[in-house]
Formats: sequence, structure tokens, C-alpha cells
Amino acid sequence: MKRYVADWVLPIVGPPVRRGRIDVRDGRIEAVGTADASASGPVVDLGRTAILPALVNAHTHLELSGLRGAVPPAASMPGWVDRLLGRRAEAGAPDPEAIRGAVAEARASGTGLVGDIGNTTAAAAILAEAGMPARLFREVLAFPDAAADAAVDAAADDLLSLEPAGGLRVGLAAHAPYSVGPAAFAALDAAARRRFDGPRSVHLAESPEELEFLRTGQGPWRRLLERIGRWDAAWEPPGCGPVEYLDRLGWLREGLVAVHGVQLTDPELRRLAERGASLVTCPRSNAWTGVGHPPIGRFLRAGVRLAVGTDSLASVSDLNLFAELALMRRLAPAAPARRLLACATLHGAEALGFDDELGAVAPGLRADLIGVRIPPGVGDVEEYLLGGVTPDRIVRLDAAR
Repeated sequence: MKRYVADWVLPIVGPPVRRGRIDVRDGRIEAVGTADASASGPVVDLGRTAILPALVNAHTHLELSGLRGAVPPAASMPGWVDRLLGRRAEAGAPDPEAIRGAVAEARASGTGLVGDIGNTTAAAAILAEAGMPARLFREVLAFPDAAADAAVDAAADDLLSLEPAGGLRVGLAAHAPYSVGPAAFAALDAAARRRFDGPRSVHLAESPEELEFLRTGQGPWRRLLERIGRWDAAWEPPGCGPVEYLDRLGWLREGLVAVHGVQLTDPELRRLAERGASLVTCPRSNAWTGVGHPPIGRFLRAGVRLAVGTDSLASVSDLNLFAELALMRRLAPAAPARRLLACATLHGAEALGFDDELGAVAPGLRADLIGVRIPPGVGDVEEYLLGGVTPDRIVRLDAAR
């Protein structure tokens, strides 16, 4: 057994433990409590450090890592996506070295689990190589409906072809209501239930233009679909909001991971919560792509399970979740610090289906832990962690001496 001792231990599921200890045996947490002299094995005393679970980046696109800085901020989401499509076509296949560097960057900034979405499975082997647990969502874009069956079959085949790996779990994703037709949503639902019955993901209510598209079938998203040859003249707009639309399609269920939600109303948020869905917020990416700031306070008050992600390096400068937490704190100054920290740990693990392994400091869970060096004079350590922690202040406990 090895014992870690530090001035603070943050279980996330309870208040910080001053001068705490964590006993680890065979990679699992055996006990958590206050430090004492009873250790029967090596003791690693980290001193003025806060120990907490490794963070959970519940939404990113590692295959876009080669586009860091290539797509500048935009005033609207359709405008930003239009530029992204152009740059992605120019770049060609995902860059393995860029993905490898992004995974290393995420790990160095305290991340221990990712929810990765890709139109390919290019990140799978790299995540396994790095020992980074992940839920890899293979994403489908299929508008018009004629492309649905082929697109879903290809996505399922991609996932089934992956080599089994202990830290990798898989799932299916629909890109968004403006890029996936009803037939593809139905085919994804059938494939998920038959082969991958776990979390599934969709970008939802990210931009005002998405709401316009669902209500009227008009606007910038339709014009973009027409320009790239993906418009389906037979498609009928549902004339409702995005949550109602998902419900009609049978997607509003336990295990749904809805991403962004910037435009959601309070009743829609409550409906997500009632159905057991999770919502992942990506505040810095939302600002970059021109959709506005997410209403973090409203998200929390609605009671929906809220996780946090960085989104891709095409729409954010780095993969440091502590930077997301700092913006969340500015957007929700009255939110309890522990609730925000849970968004980047426990709730992310729950959303991705890894709460049996990760997301908290508790007996039985994996000892995937990080320490954050705390300067003198800090009284409220949870609040300090929302101020923006840089990688140089982070230590992985598996590397602690």
C-alpha cells in the first residue's frame, strides 16, 4: 500500500479534508481520511498541495488538433463552420502527431478521461498508447436522408473494427439537428440499442441559427447545406425547439450527452434533467464560434447533470479544463465552488459512463489523481482551483515521489 498525504484532499463527493490522506493499493483507492501515523507502507507527503481526481474533458474533437489556430473566431456559428470545412479539406486526413501532442497536453493539464468525438477513429490507438481512458463517439453527418444507412453502417463498422482496450469505451453520435436527418437519427438509435447501448452524443441548441432552422427550415444552416450539396428538399422542418425534436425522434433518454445547449430555455433544461440526460458546456469554444456565453447559472439551477469540455483545438487555444472552470466561475459568480468542480470531474465521468472507475476520490475507484500546488495564504482551496490553474502547478500522483 502507498499513502498520499497533502494539506488538502478534495473528494468532490464531500467537503475538502484538511491534512488528508489517500491510501492506494494495486491502483485503487482503499481509504480516504485525515492524516495519521498508521501507514503500513510508503508515504508520499505532498505538503501544500490539493489532491483531487483527474479531470474529465467530456467533449473534445482530437482529430481536429492539427487545425489549432487555423480557424479564427467568428461572429456566427455557420460562418465559423464554413471556414472550418474549408480548412479541413485543405488539411486532409487527421494528423497523428497533432493528436498525440493534444493528448499529452490534456494529460499535463490534469485530464484523466476524455469524451472524444470523431468522424474517424484516428484518435483511438493514440489514446490507448497514452493510457488515457476515453469514451470515443463515432460521429455521423447524414443530411439528406438518402445517406443515412450507409453513414450509420460505416460508423458502426469503424467502432467494431477497433482493438479492445481496457480504457477505451465507444459510442455513436449524431452531429446536430441541422446536419443529421430523421432517418439517420432513427438508424443511429437502432444501431446504438443493438450494438452500443451506452452513452450517445449530439451537439444541441448551440446557435440561434439552429433554432431558426428547426422552426422554419430557413436561414444560414439551410444555405450552407445547399451550397455544399447536402440539402434535402423533402425534409420538413419540425416547427419546434431542439429538445422537443429529439424527443419526437426517440433520443431524449438516459445516457444522452447533449453538448453546448447555449440556446436552451429553462423548461428545456428541466426536461433534459427529468429524462436523465447530461449536458456538456464548452464556454471558451462558444465564445470563439460566435454563439455567446452559456448560461451556467441557469444550467445549474435547472438541475441537469452538467459536465464540461474544451471542444477542439480548432476553437480553443488549449485543452486545459482549469481554464474552462475559470470562465465558468466568471459566468456564474454565485455558484458553489464544489458544484463547478464536480462538472469537471464527477459529472463528466457519469455522463461518459465511467463513474464506476473515475471522477471522485472514494474507496474502490481508480487512483487516477492529480495534485495542485497551492500558494501560501489560500483559505478556500475549492475557490482557488476556479481561478485558473496552469500545468506547471499540476503533478500526477503516479509520478509523485
